[in-house]
Amino acid sequence: MNKRLAVLCFLMGIAMMLMAFPEGFVAAATVLLCSLMVIFIIRRQFKEDANLLIQLFLVALIVRLTFGLLIHIFDLRAFFGGDSRFYDRVGQRLVEIWFGYNIETNDALSQKFNTSDSGWGMYYLVAAIYSITGRNILAAQSFCAVIGAATVPMVYTCAHKIFNNRRVGKISALLVALYPAFIIWSGQLLKDGLIIFLLVLAMTLVLRLQEKFRLFDVVLLGFSLFGIISLRFYIFYMAALAIVGAFVIGTSNSPQAMMRRMSALVLMGVGLTYFGVTRDSGSDIENFANLERIQSSRKDLASSAESGYGQDLDVSTTEGAFAALPVGLTYLLLAPFPWQMTNWRQAITLPEILLWWSSIPFLLSGLWYTIRYRLRSSIPILVFSLMLTLAYSIFLGNIGTAYRQRTQIQVFLFMFIAVGWTLWQERSENKNLLQKARRK
Repeated sequence: MNKRLAVLCFLMGIAMMLMAFPEGFVAAATVLLCSLMVIFIIRRQFKEDANLLIQLFLVALIVRLTFGLLIHIFDLRAFFGGDSRFYDRVGQRLVEIWFGYNIETNDALSQKFNTSDSGWGMYYLVAAIYSITGRNILAAQSFCAVIGAATVPMVYTCAHKIFNNRRVGKISALLVALYPAFIIWSGQLLKDGLIIFLLVLAMTLVLRLQEKFRLFDVVLLGFSLFGIISLRFYIFYMAALAIVGAFVIGTSNSPQAMMRRMSALVLMGVGLTYFGVTRDSGSDIENFANLERIQSSRKDLASSAESGYGQDLDVSTTEGAFAALPVGLTYLLLAPFPWQMTNWRQAITLPEILLWWSSIPFLLSGLWYTIRYRLRSSIPILVFSLMLTLAYSIFLGNIGTAYRQRTQIQVFLFMFIAVGWTLWQERSENKNLLQKARRK
């Protein structure tokens, strides 16, 4: 491990304990325990690139913990992510019921414990953490930061498996580690970072299973999908379709490869059915695919805040949904626009937005290369990214929400950007070598 990183980690722990006393002690212990587990898994599973992956993980962890500590000390949760306060209250209420402190279940918070309610997994996760640490939002937030940082080595692994290029993997991982939006949404007690981690984990496991059947990978894939549906149900169905498509198409048509893919699909389906994932699937899909419901939700998003857009769009019909796609796609991928920034919350995103816009040529170049030369191996991330992009383009109507949800797509788009950047670098290097050769 890099000595400088080790020193920074030590100083980060001291800062948490001193600047957020007394919650900081428990939070620092939580980070230490979870980080050691992540490092152990990295060393055990990725021996060849272990040192690089650990360094990427620690860099990502330090910036997320720093951000989280700042919002905790200066009480900026309402500014950056007000949902965290709600998760804190519901999680604590669930602990009270579990331990018999207050077993009344007719209050508003207790109604959130039903597993048919959207996002119920977050409440149970917070309650599980509070059962160990006591009510400590900094500890729960720090746990999310560790998971967000663990996404970085997973992105490296996923990109490396698809493109078989260490430079592509490293650039993809660095973008996820240091990109402001990922730091903001995974450095707080929010489900966004958890969802992104589970998505990357699921796609990586699909790639591993296409190479070799491992029962552990199947179980872990089922767990990741179960986690996704407990946090944001509609993403589960898109991820599941992408995974099924990847297994059907596959990277090889040999009988052994087809048997591996079929076995993985059957075992995963049986496991998810056992855990009751399919129980409410009919009503979930009906609600999610109901254009009138989507229109109602979209109208609320577009009109409930100053950053709403497309208030005149009507997606309650198929024709209206298709007509809304160009506007929705533009805002989802490019907003917030500099000329629309009317407050401090939007203004601080300007450097990030300019960086994102400047990377679009590399994104297009990398995407074209991927479709031409790596289509089979990239099917899961291509299908998932396309479906989620189209869905969000139709039913999002608020710039802030689009900026936040975009990270679930960007985590895979960064891989294409890394490919485009690598192609540009390689062309530049080849050009320089030719010029030197001519001079000689």
